[in-house]
Amino acid sequence: MTTVLARAIVADNGTTGSGSLLAQACEPDGGSQQASPATAGARAAGLSKQTSASGDTTVLDNYDWFKDINYLDFLRTVGKSFSMTQLLDRQFIQARIGEGGSGISYAEFSYTLIQGYDFLHLYREYGVDLQLCGADQYGNASSGIHLIKRFENTEANVWSTPLVIDPVSGRKFGKSEGNAVWLAKEPIEHPDGTISENFTPVFDFYQFWLNQPDTSVEYLMKFYTIYDKETIESILKEHENNPGQRIGQKALAKGVTEVVHGKIAAEEAIRLTEVLFNKSAIITEDDLKIAKKHLKTAQEGINVIDALVETGLAKSKTEARNFVKSGAVSLITPGEDGSTNAKITAAETTLDASGLLKKGKNNFSVIG
Repeated sequence: MTTVLARAIVADNGTTGSGSLLAQACEPDGGSQQASPATAGARAAGLSKQTSASGDTTVLDNYDWFKDINYLDFLRTVGKSFSMTQLLDRQFIQARIGEGGSGISYAEFSYTLIQGYDFLHLYREYGVDLQLCGADQYGNASSGIHLIKRFENTEANVWSTPLVIDPVSGRKFGKSEGNAVWLAKEPIEHPDGTISENFTPVFDFYQFWLNQPDTSVEYLMKFYTIYDKETIESILKEHENNPGQRIGQKALAKGVTEVVHGKIAAEEAIRLTEVLFNKSAIITEDDLKIAKKHLKTAQEGINVIDALVETGLAKSKTEARNFVKSGAVSLITPGEDGSTNAKITAAETTLDASGLLKKGKNNFSVIG
């Protein structure tokens, strides 16, 4: 049976490697800065939590086996296994040290040796013989193949996939590009007690995909959904015939949200989108229950200014008062004869009924 080392995606019955040591010592965190120990540890903790529902999956942190390795021993074994010529020929290294490059530190240069040793260690301890990675990590991943062949005289493999590129901007999706959408749906507490901001609520996750342009739909649908070829072709044809209905975007958002967060979460995001953005939609008590799960909430009886600030619809009380004064705030409440949208014009207003607090056209929170 093939056992998998996956740095981004965890396979069933597999082993995933969490590189907190790589992040601390070598890996640029967005640009030229390395991640702090706290940040690296938080990433490892977050990965462990996110993969805990994947079934028979073991999450490991390479810091655990590197912390006791002697530096000279590492150079004698791993360092001597690579020639400088071989390493300098790597495309990533060439881009950094060539004309117009930003240069590279010794720590970053060592990245490939550490990642290669990860593969060797996991082969020895867990029988890992296949590593999954993005195309930009193929060189580093293949260093492990070299070490396993040299020290264990056996074969291992790397399965690399193309980087996902934003068809509009031409940039890759990722944290270093500032356009990441996170798998975590809520904040994750770090081992030191601090809270991670690297999360995307389910409703925002759904909206991210729903708001993709027409030119991106087919490309992203083939990457991120599990629709078969015939289903995708049918969706795209229907979308082409009725582009104003945004059928492609809706199918993309539904499909990706189901994969990441499950069918129930996707259905709730779809219903909440209908409630919030369809002017003819009638809001029910059940809709409010869904909204409470996905939007920020303030208790009934709160002053409207406090509610706007508490739920993030305003940055300050001054800004909140300006919103109210300009007529940009209303409370939508459910009722037996349909929902009621009441404009709020006084800063002294107390919100004594459950409903959706609306600011402007597309910003909502929940009272209740």
